[in-house]
Amino acid sequence: MPVVVIANPKGGVGKSTLATHVAGYFAAQGHAVMLGDVDRQQSSRLWLGLRPPAARPIATWDVNSDLIVKPPKGTTHVVLDTPGGLHGWRFNDVIKLADKIIVPLQPSVFDIFATRAFLDQLAEHRHAGKVQVGIVGMRVDSRTIAADKLRGFVDSLGLPVLGMVRDTQNYIHLAARGLTLFDVAPGRVEKDLEQWKSICQWLDQPLSS
Repeated sequence: MPVVVIANPKGGVGKSTLATHVAGYFAAQGHAVMLGDVDRQQSSRLWLGLRPPAARPIATWDVNSDLIVKPPKGTTHVVLDTPGGLHGWRFNDVIKLADKIIVPLQPSVFDIFATRAFLDQLAEHRHAGKVQVGIVGMRVDSRTIAADKLRGFVDSLGLPVLGMVRDTQNYIHLAARGLTLFDVAPGRVEKDLEQWKSICQWLDQPLSS
């Protein structure tokens, strides 16, 4: 059972957007998905409450901000949305639990440096074979200099950039209805789905043995 954790110690970088969409992608593939939220803001839990009954089901994983427990039985895929300021024992709990970690990262010098120590830690665990780690550029045009600088920074850490997600109102409008790109007609969000192809391919890769 793959456990995908969305993590970045900096707030406001798009963790909940990524978490809900990863869960939405798994659900669209017919998997039994649980989405957990240990962020005090409970954005992912709020989103689940908005999800319409006709949408593919995504179950709530009852975890809290002080204790991260093992995923419950009876599910095939788990996604965990984590809080800003993730460090110390919480960070260690996440590493023990996660099979894959996605770090959303915006292409500003402030975001990059605020996340540097965290990415260094993840790179060490990745090199030790403990977890698969990938970066997703958030609110960025992949054709810009900012995107190139983001790739260069991440490459220096030995971490892969899984994809670049553009800044669009589609995410805002869908979130307000408890939906993802994978819940609506592809023609409505074709450009955004194209950006997710490489991310989804990485999610579908077998877990490290």
